[in-house]
Amino acid sequence: MDEIVTELAGSVLRVQLNRPTKRNAMTSAMYLALAATVETAAQDPQTRVVLWHGAGDSFCAGNDIEDFLKNPPGPGESPQAGLMKALLDFDKPLVAAVHGAAIGGGTTMLTHCDFVYAGESTTFQMPFINLAVVPEFGSSCSIPARIGHVRSAELILLGTPFDAKRAAELGLITRVVPDQDVLGLATETARKLAAKPAGAMQASKRLMKQPFRDQIGAAMKAENEEFSVQVRSDDAREALTAFVEKRKPDFTKTRAAQA
Repeated sequence: MDEIVTELAGSVLRVQLNRPTKRNAMTSAMYLALAATVETAAQDPQTRVVLWHGAGDSFCAGNDIEDFLKNPPGPGESPQAGLMKALLDFDKPLVAAVHGAAIGGGTTMLTHCDFVYAGESTTFQMPFINLAVVPEFGSSCSIPARIGHVRSAELILLGTPFDAKRAAELGLITRVVPDQDVLGLATETARKLAAKPAGAMQASKRLMKQPFRDQIGAAMKAENEEFSVQVRSDDAREALTAFVEKRKPDFTKTRAAQA
């Protein structure tokens, strides 16, 4: 079964994360496939808009932890870094339909979308601190820039979950809609965008992104370097192992705590 499913309808490329039994948690192979899909869409004249959603009862539950333990990202090129660059450089409209769980990367990837429609059931969370790692996808820059440091601290330093209503209040999503309507509304928006003049559409998006692109790119690089250090720490090993073993982590016995 393909874990990234694509379908071109008119000028709209529908991209579905298709690992529903794992709440579409991302593996290294999925990052590579999604990056390739985005890069191809950027160059394909037939694709004017990308519509992104998840199969089953969730959008994306972040990294697949067991796969992640086997393939932790390094400071340089990694499957995750490849997708980050592809999204940062993507100048065509990107529309997301989100429902259920949007955890970790399932939240931070959305910061690169132009329209995010979230179903009422959606739960967002950036629990990186709970796993003894740091934010990703440039979110340490883009989210404070959008909502300010104090409100970002609640989400990033505490790893607090928040619902779709709160995400809309913070300006992190476009709109909250009933779960059954979210994909339909996102599809309608994607079709409207596809009917606009493509050259002016891409130029307008480039102009909007231009003041922030270098900053977010630099944040991604710094995050990836810090992530590669932290993910190999005793704290991260304890946090990730505890997650797999379904127990509460104990950080009091790690060397970092004793130092």
